[in-house]
Amino acid sequence: MPADGGDAGAGPYGITAGPDGALWFTLVHTGVIGRLELPAGKFSFHPLHAPDSGPTVITPGPDGALWFCRTKDHRIGRMDTEGRTCEFALPAPESSPYGITAGPDGALWFTEPGADRIGRITTSGETAQFPLPVRGAYPSAITAGRDGALWFTLNQADVVARMTTAGEITSFPLPTKGAAPVGIAADPRDGAVWFAEIGAGAVGRVTASGDITEFPLPDPSARPHAVAVDAAGACWVTQWGTGRIGRITPDGTFTDTPLHTPHAEPHGLTPGPDGAIWTALESGALARVTEG
Repeated sequence: MPADGGDAGAGPYGITAGPDGALWFTLVHTGVIGRLELPAGKFSFHPLHAPDSGPTVITPGPDGALWFCRTKDHRIGRMDTEGRTCEFALPAPESSPYGITAGPDGALWFTEPGADRIGRITTSGETAQFPLPVRGAYPSAITAGRDGALWFTLNQADVVARMTTAGEITSFPLPTKGAAPVGIAADPRDGAVWFAEIGAGAVGRVTASGDITEFPLPDPSARPHAVAVDAAGACWVTQWGTGRIGRITPDGTFTDTPLHTPHAEPHGLTPGPDGAIWTALESGALARVTEG
């Protein structure tokens, strides 16, 4: 079910279920945070002070607000459910924050691809930085695991990494060279972590002990980007290159859903409060997908 996501050039990108039962999403090209009220289908839009800030990934915080990365002006943003916003500059210049998640310690954790760091910010705005041991690794998406650690993808290193809240890092190199992992999501049931291999046209799964399984998609040009785990433990994935949404079970069973929107460019993905999967289409819409 397509839904209007604002101006077609605004670029719906990241999407998440908010604490208020609505869907919140970023408009990367216009510096706006959007809200879709469910089930009414009513949109509201909240412009940021900097139209060229490039908001990307968005997540609910432990304080009941929405937190998001401002990739182009190197800041972390916060918006409450009334639309009031504040911003926090980062100490590393040109850090280009991208992925963000609520951590197990009551803080927000985020990736800094431009600085090869993982950042941490408290709900009061205090930041800490954790440099990565490898330069040019390009940390991308990040998620909190059931094991109390942070898991993130290193896009240019073909690695999925795990970091404790104390900053201790364990790396899991992927079997496929050029996999270029991006999206990542944890399964709260068994502690496994799913990730998208945009360069290899595959989805991967890594257990808490580091065992990796890769599932090639039927179309190698699919360009999988974001992943989300449903209540049954299956992984949903946006296929940016082919305008489709896929679902993979832990045993590798794959189903595919086309998006009936020309040049859809699906990016962000989230389980919605209505039990469906929602995705942000950079072409200018949100889409609702159900199994079957």
